[in-house]
Amino acid sequence: MNICVFLSAAELDDRYTVPARDFANRLGKAGHTLVWGGSDTGLMKVVADGVAETGGRLVGVSVDFLAAKARPEADEMVIAGNLAERKALLLAKSDAIVIMVGGTGTLDEATEILELKKHGKHNKPVVLLNTAGFYDGLRTQFRRMEDEGFLPRPLGELVHFAQDGAEALAYLEQDIASRG
Repeated sequence: MNICVFLSAAELDDRYTVPARDFANRLGKAGHTLVWGGSDTGLMKVVADGVAETGGRLVGVSVDFLAAKARPEADEMVIAGNLAERKALLLAKSDAIVIMVGGTGTLDEATEILELKKHGKHNKPVVLLNTAGFYDGLRTQFRRMEDEGFLPRPLGELVHFAQDGAEALAYLEQDIASRG
């Protein structure tokens, strides 16, 4: 399975790096491919290292203005012309999406993926990996959107909130297996 992971390229502390490495190790050991923003810095590097060290493939999609930070030893690296093209390529190359901790770029990617799913433009499973309660506020906001009629589909059809990497990967593998 090609699993797209949206996440930060920032240098973060152990609250985020340890769970990220655990998820990456699980992904690689299961023989999955990481599809990610291609950066060889910060949390992106932690995840790419963990997947590569445990036997998974690396498919990066960087963007022209960040190409100098792209991981040189990825199995495949594409350089998109802009962020919109990058997001479209990441979605096209993936079977499933995991959203890990990140800043405004990660939030932009997450909301676009969910908006496309809401409108039936893809039906790939999406997991928000809620490491250290990072997305508790966003979950509260999404529930309010659902409760007040802003979502035409139930929240559970759009995204699954997972507390750890084991739950995230199990959810994705079960969802993909159920599709045949």
